[in-house]
Amino acid sequence: MKIDLTDTTAGEINKALIEGRRAIGTPAVGMVLTLVIVTDEENAYDALRAASDASREHPSRTLVVIRRVSRSPRDRNSASRLDAEVRVGAEAGTGETVILRMYGEVSDHADSVVLPLLLPDAPVVVWWPVNAPLDPAEDPLGALAQRRVTDTYAAEQPVRELAARAETYTPGDTDLAWTRITPWRSMLAAALDQVDCEVRSVEVEGEEFNPSCELLAMWLADRLGVPVQRSLSSGPGLTAVRMETTCGPVVLDRADGSLANLSIKGQPSRAVALQRRDTAELIAEELRRLDPDDTYAAALRYGVERLSMGADAVATLGGAPEKAAEKTAQDEAAAAVAVAESEAGTEEGEAQRPTPNSLARKAASK
Repeated sequence: MKIDLTDTTAGEINKALIEGRRAIGTPAVGMVLTLVIVTDEENAYDALRAASDASREHPSRTLVVIRRVSRSPRDRNSASRLDAEVRVGAEAGTGETVILRMYGEVSDHADSVVLPLLLPDAPVVVWWPVNAPLDPAEDPLGALAQRRVTDTYAAEQPVRELAARAETYTPGDTDLAWTRITPWRSMLAAALDQVDCEVRSVEVEGEEFNPSCELLAMWLADRLGVPVQRSLSSGPGLTAVRMETTCGPVVLDRADGSLANLSIKGQPSRAVALQRRDTAELIAEELRRLDPDDTYAAALRYGVERLSMGADAVATLGGAPEKAAEKTAQDEAAAAVAVAESEAGTEEGEAQRPTPNSLARKAASK
């Protein structure tokens, strides 16, 4: 059932939701959370479809906030207006969907529109598929939520976005670029649990401008306490992780984006499924846990600048040999400063740093 409301209010939208539930014969509210999607018209369809698929596992009230951009001075000076599209029953999957299109000044006060539509006594999750604020917790909509989901992969400069996220991190923040590497983290932790060796160095290989590669590299560097190098490949996504250990190399290689090969010295190679997942699966995973993700926070705060760059990555960033050398020197200087600043805070925790094999027990949870 679909109900269109023009120039409406939050009270009228609530009435339409109640009437819709009665019309389809389900007056009770059986949803477990409110999912607020903040997007634009271009990305609204894909985001709503992913949320609808995820609602099969997590029945929810989905509020889609779309701020309409005025194209002319006359439109900008026109009165504020709120249009809504209410979907219940088969039109909304297993939950309820309200698409809110905001015009004029009301778009600057989206939180006052969303607040009366939240499910009472239920968690709130806010998701920005694109154009996420640099500090999600300080955003008026983000302040309403227990969980704030962004995606640095959609940012114009993902690596800089990761640095900004580290500075403004608040418990409850998360990133779909981090969610994408959950299978990789689980597989690498399981691989290290099979050997009694010390990891000496790590190389993470993946396509350029893919923040999941940096996040995986920072996680490994933070948990293992070894040098980690970031190198480039043609993709898709993450393509390989190579760990040099005292027992020989441990390599997880995925060249085609679906099937990976795990190679451990002294053991037969084995094929493992590492299919690239769609957005609906990523959102469903994030909705399974609403508590702060301390592992993500630790990896994020490790710092992109502390990773070493392969020759291919330096050349790509520099664009020319002299620029690459300059870039390398700048990165080394920044890394030295970051290490010096963090030494005081890490000396006390050094004695408690996990051994390589404890990676499987302490860092694979998500």
